Amino acid sequence: MKARNSTQNLDGSGAMFDVIADRYDLLNRLTSFGRDRVWRRETAIKLEAPTRILDLATGTGDLAIELAQRYPDAHVTGLDPSARMLKFARAKTSGLALEDRITYVEGDAQALPFKDAEFDAVSMAFGIRNVRDRAAALKEIVRVARVGAKIAILELTEPRGRGVSLLARFHVHCIVPLLGALISGPQQYAYLSRSIAAFPSPQAFVTFAAESGLRLLELQAFSFGACHLFLLTPSAAGSA
Repeated sequence: MKARNSTQNLDGSGAMFDVIADRYDLLNRLTSFGRDRVWRRETAIKLEAPTRILDLATGTGDLAIELAQRYPDAHVTGLDPSARMLKFARAKTSGLALEDRITYVEGDAQALPFKDAEFDAVSMAFGIRNVRDRAAALKEIVRVARVGAKIAILELTEPRGRGVSLLARFHVHCIVPLLGALISGPQQYAYLSRSIAAFPSPQAFVTFAAESGLRLLELQAFSFGACHLFLLTPSAAGSA
């Protein structure tokens, strides 16, 4: 494993997540007060009984497992750039006897190793903000998704607007950075914290996704805007 203070690990790459893989689940639970499980469940529900699902940025497999358990006729392919995260995902999957229904692949969302129109649903939880070329990743999603596929992207976002409570902002700007630094290390978490602040507003991301060939079906905010679920589908132009 690469050294924890290596600057090359602080870029959202698979190498960075290799470093924090053993603490990733705890980090998610504590910084979201356990709400990340609810957010993933809502994400899975939106996909509406697909049979071939691609879960990008699958990490330690939480969403892939949720999808496999919710849709017993589906096969889930989980892709992630971090080998260590996938090691934990495979261990979880084996413990639940889901190995025949979930396949894990180490890979890059910007260059997917799959055929055109191979999946009838695509999910991605807490991953799109870490992709360097988001347009390339979204266009790859359009390529591998069949016409009419549901695409659910769940992402942490900066609470914005006058209606946002002071508690939500205090949580994002004070509690999350403190817990993150304690659990994952100050350098790694500094990147994660910055990536949330730098992510586009929900409306800006919807516009960006449209430019990459994805049409918005539904936008759902969680926890006063600390997280958003984007339900999309390939546009006519994007799927042509």
